[in-house]
Amino acid sequence: MTGSVMAAGSVVDTPGADPVIDVRDLRMRYGDKEVLAGVDFSARAGEVVVLLGPNGAGKTTTIEILEGFRARSGGHARVLGVDPAAGDERWRARLGVVLQSWRDHSKWRVRELLTHLGSYYEAYSTAEKRRPWVVDELLEVVGLTAAAGTAIGRLSGGQRRRLDVAIGIVGRPDLLFLDEPTVGFDPEARRDFHDLIHRLTDVDSTTVLLTTHDLDEAEKLADRILILATGRIVASGSADELSRQVAGESEVRWTRDGRRFVHSAADATSFVRELFGQHGEAIGDLEVRRAGLEETYMRLVREAEGEGR
Repeated sequence: MTGSVMAAGSVVDTPGADPVIDVRDLRMRYGDKEVLAGVDFSARAGEVVVLLGPNGAGKTTTIEILEGFRARSGGHARVLGVDPAAGDERWRARLGVVLQSWRDHSKWRVRELLTHLGSYYEAYSTAEKRRPWVVDELLEVVGLTAAAGTAIGRLSGGQRRRLDVAIGIVGRPDLLFLDEPTVGFDPEARRDFHDLIHRLTDVDSTTVLLTTHDLDEAEKLADRILILATGRIVASGSADELSRQVAGESEVRWTRDGRRFVHSAADATSFVRELFGQHGEAIGDLEVRRAGLEETYMRLVREAEGEGR
């Protein structure tokens, strides 16, 4: 599922059911400083939306408003059909939150803590979705089965972060908020986490709103990437769609007669056509590289910040 590239101030609407998140003209002001100056976006069931932006762009503020932890200054916000400022316990039971850090009692054992937290969700179980997640199954999914009886204070950093994720999904949320979820993960744990996100979206149709500074992770996970800068969403789309939005030259690489060549071309398709017209089957190892997500992201942010001055 992918969205359409949009300019600042427009909204991506996907046909089908009502959006899980619907935000229009969201505003937040702290004194004289306007942090959010009209944020617009929506997210559908089973969609992974990644929110990117420089430090101070308002990513955390946006998520805290949608979680119901912070009152907005203005604009429209609906999360699971409810104004988050008025969400009750039944509404909160449908949310999952994974923060950058989570304070707890180090003497709790992993299974005990998850069983305890899961018990709060039992009253909100439905025929469509049984809550909470069966603890032993959850432990297996997040890779903590071997540590089930370990005191939290004795977990490694990576295990601790896996537990953070388990805490966030123990209630089998319809909407999951993830703030820098893979900080401290080794490559294997990061791959397992990505598999978990795909399972949640594919099997349970869980919607995921994720912030990260890891652009490679954003590209791998996102159905749609939102770039937040100067208090607004300045671009939205898949990584490929965003790269197409940024006008720039592509890098064409190829080999011929044992020699390697590299050329930058504004119109890569026409250049490659001419290349084959001249040299035909002598061309080998052809590769066309469009601007990557990092380059695209940096350019869009710089342009937005330049226009905002």
